[in-house]
Amino acid sequence: MEGFREIVGLVNKVLWDYVLIFALIGIGIFMTFKLKFPQFTRLFPALKRMIDGIVKKEKVEEGKMSPFQALSTAVAAQVGTGNIVGVATAIAAGGPGAAFWMLISAFFGMATIFSESVLAQKYRETKDGELVGGPAYYIKNGLKSKGLATFFSITCILAMGIVGIMVQSNSVAGSVSTAFNVPVIAVTVGLAIVVALILMGGMGRIASFAETVVPIMACAYILGSLSIIVMNLGNFLPAIKSIFVGAFTPGAIGGGVLGITVQQTIRFGLARGLFSNEAGMGSTPHSHAVADTKHPAEQGFTAMIGVFISTFLICTSTVMVNMASGAYDIGIPASVMIEQGTVMTQNGFASGFGTFGGMFLSICLSFFSLTTIVGWYFFAESNVKYVVNAHPMTLNTFKAVVLTALVIGTLIDATFVWELADAAMGIMAIPNIIALFLLSKDVKNTLDDYDAKVKAGNVYWNYEYQNIQEKRKKSSAIKKGLSTTIIK
Repeated sequence: MEGFREIVGLVNKVLWDYVLIFALIGIGIFMTFKLKFPQFTRLFPALKRMIDGIVKKEKVEEGKMSPFQALSTAVAAQVGTGNIVGVATAIAAGGPGAAFWMLISAFFGMATIFSESVLAQKYRETKDGELVGGPAYYIKNGLKSKGLATFFSITCILAMGIVGIMVQSNSVAGSVSTAFNVPVIAVTVGLAIVVALILMGGMGRIASFAETVVPIMACAYILGSLSIIVMNLGNFLPAIKSIFVGAFTPGAIGGGVLGITVQQTIRFGLARGLFSNEAGMGSTPHSHAVADTKHPAEQGFTAMIGVFISTFLICTSTVMVNMASGAYDIGIPASVMIEQGTVMTQNGFASGFGTFGGMFLSICLSFFSLTTIVGWYFFAESNVKYVVNAHPMTLNTFKAVVLTALVIGTLIDATFVWELADAAMGIMAIPNIIALFLLSKDVKNTLDDYDAKVKAGNVYWNYEYQNIQEKRKKSSAIKKGLSTTIIK
């Protein structure tokens, strides 16, 4: 077991220190310039359109999601333990400056996630009456590479449907058990039952759950965080200063923040930022692919809102609670703070709300993790449909595997689970980044097409791959008919 852990550690070092940091940020910067900084010009109009859609209560066909439901499912996956535990461990390991680099990753990540969403929409298909899409489909239909598409799907199933689920259940079990003095086994059983009930309802129940729970939990956490910041208003400006100073010269803070280097600050800030908003990882395109929208670009704009909510609002809230409340202590060794990522943030809320503070965070973390489990299952299921088929028996078997992983996750060492998750998602991201770069021209052309159609006053898109199965069946039937005629 120790040998396996060393291998996982080596994989993470190579992936996150030398490959993905540059690849993920690189593709974000590349697409930002190629698309002419959509973060500034497209985000807030998209937010206005989304609010209009919520107010009008747009209805969608069965087997599809509304743009808001797709966003909610994506945010459900994005907002999880990474936004609380992950962020806390980032500033513990990389110092306050890690928060700055986390926001940098999110800014460029908006262009990346726009690209993922556009491609997922453009190359989506229909299987058994339901829309399906994601990196596997735009790699297969766009790059014409079935081998790379299958590799992505398999790694996504492992990363999202098994290892990722273990991360979330581990954090929930530990947090609830500590805050409410409940046995871990009881938390595990309760979580498994709730998740099973949601998953049995299929896409419809997942979408309904996400659009109901996500806005409530996000608002509650942000308001709770603002309350702690207001209670510690005197520490607000010093906290902001330490973030900016620590981003470039961590040695200037508290005697070098016990030896933290600039390289560590950048590494942990970027890695946890990318882990929290998942831009470029290849996960969220699965939900954006099934959104019922007039044009792929419109869902791309909506996808950017997810990164804004996940990192700029929720992750920043976690950072400020820890910094302003004094829960982050530069005198404590990073290794200790990393082990106690959840406890550190709990102490931040407890400083303002007392005992209720720890309970409040535990409840938020539980809902964050629950929605992430549901979102990640949906992403993994999309790839099960790609690799095998959408037969009910196949999907029910996979649900059983997911629930088993959920239970096992509560029994494994927390640090090792995080290491496994980093490795699995890092491997998953590689084929997706390759596809984003090679299909970048498609993204640009799709955005230009949208702008031209907006100018002409007629926004629409011809989804040529959406009915690809029906076209293949018709083609096969015609060939069979011709063959029969020739034989006669």
